[in-house]
Amino acid sequence: MTDDLKFDPQVVRIGAGETVVWETTGAVPHSATAYEADLPDGAAYFASGDFETEAAARSAYPSGGSVGEGETYSHTFETVGEYPYFCIPHEAGMHGTVIVEG
Repeated sequence: MTDDLKFDPQVVRIGAGETVVWETTGAVPHSATAYEADLPDGAAYFASGDFETEAAARSAYPSGGSVGEGETYSHTFETVGEYPYFCIPHEAGMHGTVIVEG
């Protein structure tokens, strides 16, 4: 997550059971927050701050879920499918997708 307000890379392909690590490399804090309604059936929800719902992640930011400079957040993906996600304070343009393949 960069000061350019983008996820780099924007699309990540992994296998089921693998872990993605997001790291903020710039000075601007970010979040990695799943769009709950768009997750694959049966998939676990994810958001930096380990919230269980998108609503909880949105209401807690920035006191919870903010990933600051040099900090990381990770999530292990068990269910095959596409996982769209966004940065809460920069939602207008900061989106990414994790694609989990079987």
